[in-house]
Amino acid sequence: MKAYFVSDIHIQEPDDSRAQLFEAFLRALQEQPPTHLFLLGDIFDLWVADHQFFVQKYHGIIRSLKELLEKGVRIHYFEGNHDLHLERFWQNELGVAVHSGPETLFLGDLRVRVEHGDEMDPEDRGYRFLRFFLRTQPMKWLAHHLPTSLVVGLGKKSSAESRRYTTYTHPADQEEILSKLHRHALKVWSEEPFDLLICGHIHVREDVKLKVKDHEVRVVNLGTWLKDPTYFVVDEEGQYFVEWV
Repeated sequence: MKAYFVSDIHIQEPDDSRAQLFEAFLRALQEQPPTHLFLLGDIFDLWVADHQFFVQKYHGIIRSLKELLEKGVRIHYFEGNHDLHLERFWQNELGVAVHSGPETLFLGDLRVRVEHGDEMDPEDRGYRFLRFFLRTQPMKWLAHHLPTSLVVGLGKKSSAESRRYTTYTHPADQEEILSKLHRHALKVWSEEPFDLLICGHIHVREDVKLKVKDHEVRVVNLGTWLKDPTYFVVDEEGQYFVEWV
């Protein structure tokens, strides 16, 4: 068992530096395919529904992922706040397992909770309502049926605002963000215990062990490729970050 986790790459164009890094990463995985690849949301700065605009724009990345699927890699895509309503294309056509919320699963003997991480702040009621609203059935229908130009125009504006919110934080803000992450981990552990929580979204890399009751749990936030491209590995040797340059 060898599982790789990446998040918050925020690819904007197929030829930008992060897209090239990600494609190189996918090609490297083809040489020694892992058992699992987890995409924890915001891989693209914008991807909505199954519009052919996105499929054609990022055809190189799609091709590389197809090749991994053909080699038997199990790929999971957790929707973020920049990529949503993915099921029709990513799951039904491509064969990637799509998740709209957190999932807890076993990797070997390790019980792992995986999520994008955008639901960890209960005080951010405005965003939580927006997240719920965008995933209602009427909004899902609109996402698939609105003209592509309108979806892209509205999506780019909201993506830029969201990226500024999660990327440009002061050190004091980062401490508060990580504190919220730790509180979130303890809360969700009490609802469904796990050994390891892996998430993204907040653009601050974290790897910490927390004590809950008589258990020790590990909490990992993957950070963002906007700053330091890294991925996280879970295998029989342990759990660790790897720099990707």
